Amino acid sequence: MQSQEHTEKVVARNKRAYHDFTIHQKIEAGISLLGTEVKSVKNGGIQLKDGFAFIRNDEAFLRNIHISPYPYGNRMNHDPLRPRKLLLHKNEIKKLGGKIRERGFTLVPLRVYVKKGIIKVELGLVSGKRLHDRREDIKKKDIARDLRSMSGLSGNLK
Repeated sequence: MQSQEHTEKVVARNKRAYHDFTIHQKIEAGISLLGTEVKSVKNGGIQLKDGFAFIRNDEAFLRNIHISPYPYGNRMNHDPLRPRKLLLHKNEIKKLGGKIRERGFTLVPLRVYVKKGIIKVELGLVSGKRLHDRREDIKKKDIARDLRSMSGLSGNLK
């Protein structure tokens, strides 16, 4: 039987963030949700594509995250694009706020997962990639893929 500590169910990933940004640091945060939002997220009804986090009045919020309305929620449903509060310690918020203001970083959600029954968001402290950086990454991926295919072919010849 698996222990409760190591079970994480990834609900959504932001693949676009890994393509468009250079990730400098990852932070785990809780998220404040309504009841129908929790059910919808656990069913996989969340999209992180255009999401970002911002800090206002020593509080962190997540914006442009689309959580689909819960099909059985009737009139108790929520606004799919409302800003959602992130649950972080005050000193973490101050550190992140300083980095965002001074160095021009952005907070972007990388993935949403369920850990011990609680919904968590992994935020990335990111900076934008330049076009030549993206091209370098594509070249590295192509080389790695070619090496894997070559090693696979040599294994078949024996």
